[in-house]
Amino acid sequence: MAKAKGKGFYEDIVMAGFGGQGLMFIGKLLAFSAMKEGKNVTWIPSYGPEMRGGTANCTVVISEEEIGSPVTPRPRAIIVMNNQSMDAFEPRLRGDGLLLSNSSFVTRPAARKDVEAFSIPANEIASQVGNEKAANMVMLGAYIAHTKVVSKESVFEGLNELFGKKADLLAVNMRAFEEGMKYIQKRAR
Repeated sequence: MAKAKGKGFYEDIVMAGFGGQGLMFIGKLLAFSAMKEGKNVTWIPSYGPEMRGGTANCTVVISEEEIGSPVTPRPRAIIVMNNQSMDAFEPRLRGDGLLLSNSSFVTRPAARKDVEAFSIPANEIASQVGNEKAANMVMLGAYIAHTKVVSKESVFEGLNELFGKKADLLAVNMRAFEEGMKYIQKRAR
């Protein structure tokens, strides 16, 4: 999925949903993981006016080259966690892009036929591993398994740094991530 732009590796993704779904967290974790691997990154958050429950999205750009602009009007990939985000970001997705939607909240299929789309029951998967709030990690696992933009080890290293003293949170987030990877690997064959 991660395609070359110019000479080197280049990937951009928008992660969107409502506040409290952990999108900023997985965006930062992705950026952190890419930095650990020596890649150039940008991470830009965007919040709606509400504190929790309002719109929230972030954009992550990862490249081996210098990043000229963190603005991505036509991202290569999107993760959408609710219907409003699907409506807002699906039209912006680049042709041949990757659309990952959380079917726990996104109630319609992808309208576009020129993109690769996967509907993932992220909240249900996260509940099965012990915490519905880890739905964001299910989606990140699916994205990384499909694109291989960073390694699983880099993500786990980042999680360990963030949750190291909270073993229960670390374990459930790692399991949710792995289940997201397994889910997409079964569907992408």
